Amino acid sequence: MRLKPIHWMRSIVAVAVCLLGALPLCAQKEKREPLTEAQIEKIREAGIYPDGRVALYTNFLDEHADTIKSLTNRVHSAARSRRLDDELQDFTALMDELGSNLDLFSERKADIRKTLKPLTEATERWLGILRALAGEPGFDLARKEAIESGEDLADQAKRLLAEQTEYFKLHKDEQGQDRAEPK
Repeated sequence: MRLKPIHWMRSIVAVAVCLLGALPLCAQKEKREPLTEAQIEKIREAGIYPDGRVALYTNFLDEHADTIKSLTNRVHSAARSRRLDDELQDFTALMDELGSNLDLFSERKADIRKTLKPLTEATERWLGILRALAGEPGFDLARKEAIESGEDLADQAKRLLAEQTEYFKLHKDEQGQDRAEPK
């Protein structure tokens, strides 16, 4: 049985529509992961231990900040701009992820004062690196977003440190706990 010309044309149009529909899937940018597999595994191992997680995120952010700082003095090129844009996006994503963790630990009344002090000091250093980086068209938006995220994280860490200091003055029996236990 032979296909009539009209059926043949419909088949070609159907195939073309399917191919065109799949095209955006191929063109989608691969989602970047700001952490390596080894770093992700370390975060998993830290599990529910708030101090461990905050310290790990702080260390990983330090590494990204050092990379950004090292790229600052390199010769201006398209490759440098792309790399800075990627690093800044990863840096922002990590700061936002740490901020979410801080929210969670705050809700649980986890005593993370020990790691909040180094975090507040680190955020000032990170912001200094970001602000010293001159904006360029290839990464200026990512730089601005990283600065905003850094400022938010710095404010959050300072506020949380003050809140926890006050809270644990009143609740001495809960000091050093990973979460407040129901009474």
